[in-house]
Amino acid sequence: MNALEAMKTRRSVRTYESKLVPAAIVEDIVDCARLAATARNVQPWEFVVVTNAETRRAIAGIAVKGQFIADAPVCLVVFCRDTKYYLEDGSAAIQNILLAARAHGLGSCWVAGDKKPYAPQIAHLLGVPAEFKLIGLVAIGHAAESPSMPPKRPLAEVLHREKF
Repeated sequence: MNALEAMKTRRSVRTYESKLVPAAIVEDIVDCARLAATARNVQPWEFVVVTNAETRRAIAGIAVKGQFIADAPVCLVVFCRDTKYYLEDGSAAIQNILLAARAHGLGSCWVAGDKKPYAPQIAHLLGVPAEFKLIGLVAIGHAAESPSMPPKRPLAEVLHREKF
């Protein structure tokens, strides 16, 4: 699948098959994440791959709106050192994760982390040092649903030329 097709067909998937995702594919997804754009090439990110069912259930119980993480075979958790542009850098990495998962024929869904009250609990659960900020949790797996495109604002409404 080419990059444009991945961008135009990616959807948030919250229902997954129990089929495992090969470790080589997960590593390729993380490799794509680490290649994301980053301010001043700081690369503040760290990625925790969680495949253990008990740990995924614990994350799902902590993360508001992330209960489906328990059923996804992979939860990829993105943390960043507290740098000036940690949120932008981490968000760029997560976008690469979502697109790489789609390119591999997998479903995914981003669950917010930054500034969420549960962020310290997730960090503690995963043994992450206090100086790192939770950017987000990404459920990844073989989709058991095919969500349709949600309504999007038309291009003519959001595109401005030269001035707003």
